[in-house]
Amino acid sequence: MAYKISDDCTACGTCIDECPVEAISEGDIYVIDADVCTDCGACADVCPVEAISPA
Repeated sequence: MAYKISDDCTACGTCIDECPVEAISEGDIYVIDADVCTDCGACADVCPVEAISPA
């Protein structure tokens, strides 16, 4: 089960560097590619606004 980024995302970029499989894409609100995400949770651990959670 992949992680998901909510509308609370501020597009700060913190999560991108943490993703070991490069599953996160930039945008107004970042998006996690569920087919690539390995459910490691590294992105959720570093999100300053807690916008990332298990889908």
